[in-house]
Amino acid sequence: MIAKRLMLCLVVATGIGLSNAGDARAQTYPNHALKIVVPYPAGGPTDVLARLVAEKLSSMFAQSVIVESRPGGAGGTVGAKAVASADPDGYTLLISQVGALTISPSIYKSVDYELSKAFAPVALVAVSPQLLCVSPTLPVKSVAELLAYAKANPGKVNFGSAGVGSQPHVLGELLKLVGGVNMTHIPYRGSAPAITDLLAGQIQMMFDTPVVMLPHIEAGKMRALAITSPARSPQLPDVPTVNESGLPRLEATLWSGMLAPAGTPASVVARLNATFNEGMNSPDMKASLAKLGAEPRALSPDAFARFLAAETQRWAAVVAEAGIKPE
Repeated sequence: MIAKRLMLCLVVATGIGLSNAGDARAQTYPNHALKIVVPYPAGGPTDVLARLVAEKLSSMFAQSVIVESRPGGAGGTVGAKAVASADPDGYTLLISQVGALTISPSIYKSVDYELSKAFAPVALVAVSPQLLCVSPTLPVKSVAELLAYAKANPGKVNFGSAGVGSQPHVLGELLKLVGGVNMTHIPYRGSAPAITDLLAGQIQMMFDTPVVMLPHIEAGKMRALAITSPARSPQLPDVPTVNESGLPRLEATLWSGMLAPAGTPASVVARLNATFNEGMNSPDMKASLAKLGAEPRALSPDAFARFLAAETQRWAAVVAEAGIKPE
C-alpha cells in the first residue's frame, strides 16, 4: 500500500513537473531567431505575405525572424517536408497555401507526409479570393460565354496555373467538370510565368489572386469574368461571383496558414497562435493585407485543425471526381 502511494505521488509530481516545464518554456519562448519556410519561389504572393508576417513577429517577439524560400516538389512539398522533419521546438515554421497541404497529397503518391500527423496547426494567417481571368484575345465577356466558346472549340482553350496541385489548377479542372467542357491545363513553375503567357496570348485563361491580376485588368491586358468569393470585390464591383455566374462549386478562398512540426509543445503553439492573431488583426497589418487583396481570419489551433481537415476532404473529392493525375 505504501509503495502504491509513493508511486501515485511520483506520477502526480511528474505530471506537475512536466506542466510547469511547459509553462516555463512558453514564458521564455522565443529566446533566439525564428525561421519561416516558404515552399514556393521567392517573390510570389506567399513569399510577400511571409515577409510581412516576419516583420510583424520580429517586432512583437523582439527576435529576428528569417524567411527562407524552399521551392520544389509537387505543389511546394519540398519545403513542407523540410519543416515536418525539423526539430519541434517552435523555431522552424511553415507558411503554406492550400495546395501543398490539402491538395497535393491527394494527387502525388510520393508525398510522404500526412498533414494531420506531420504538423501542428498554428494559425490561419490570411484568406484571399481567386479571379477567373481570360486573355482579351478570347471573344468572351462572361463565364457563360467562356463555356459556350469552349464547347464550340473543344481542346482549344488552354488554362495555366502555378503548377499541378495548386488551387488555380484544381479550380480550372473543376470548371471543366461542372461546365462540361474540354480545356487543356498548362502547368508553370509559379504564377509569374503563367501570367506572362496569359498576357502574351499563349494561354487563354487562368485563376489567380487579385493582387497579381488587378494591375493587368486595370490596364486592359486581361479580362476578369468572375471572382470566387461569396460577395463581389469592392475593387471590381462589376465582376460577378462564381455563384452569380451559376457555378457555386467554384466558390473558394486561397488561404495561407502557419504550421509547426508535429510534437511542438502545446504551450508554444498557443503562444504563437495568440501572437499571430493579435498581429494579423492589428490596423497596420490589415491595411497591408488589403493591398494584397487579402484579409486576416483568426482561428484557434483546434479550429484551424478542423478547417484543414475540411479543406483536405473537399479537395480530395474534387481530385477524385475530376480524375486529376500528375502531369
